[in-house]
Amino acid sequence: MTATGTGTTSTLHADAVRTLTDWRPADQDQEQLRLDYLAHLAEQPEGVYRSCLPAHLTASAAVIDPAAGRVLLTLHPKVGMWLQMGGHCEPGDADLASAALREAVEESGIPDLTLLRENGAPVPAKLDRHQVRCTGKDRPENTHLDVQYIALAPAGAQALISEESLDLRWFDFDRLPELTDHSVRDLVARARRLTA
Repeated sequence: MTATGTGTTSTLHADAVRTLTDWRPADQDQEQLRLDYLAHLAEQPEGVYRSCLPAHLTASAAVIDPAAGRVLLTLHPKVGMWLQMGGHCEPGDADLASAALREAVEESGIPDLTLLRENGAPVPAKLDRHQVRCTGKDRPENTHLDVQYIALAPAGAQALISEESLDLRWFDFDRLPELTDHSVRDLVARARRLTA
């Protein structure tokens, strides 16, 4: 078994299967997505990497400052919308939670983020399946099977924009920007409930 994704399976793939097998979502739509993700992983040994087309897992996190009741969103240059931090898994990622946390730290510039935990371990907040053109604007759409976490920022944390963003801003939970979609709004609502 290898963590590079070049063998028949990887440490990351095994973690994704374990994470999604153990996770119990609260609603039927999320349960169906969980089963769909597991079916994808059963069919695709490389299903956690961007090279797996037409679908692959991704990892993301809503960065929140619970003390201030705010969420940090990035204005994504390709999508033109305010989104949570996240992206593709990389060969060095040991598990989905680490991939989500790595992306959140890189894109937020906040080094001391921690993922929300349940029984001592990071757990997904929700799943989201969406179409994107991550292989290029002139290439066919493919499917991101996003595993979404909640990253907790220290009170008063200062964000630092990366080259991956057009803009980076904190928004009050009750005043999300217009250019967000239902998935982001749902993730923020879940984060708010889980950290209240």
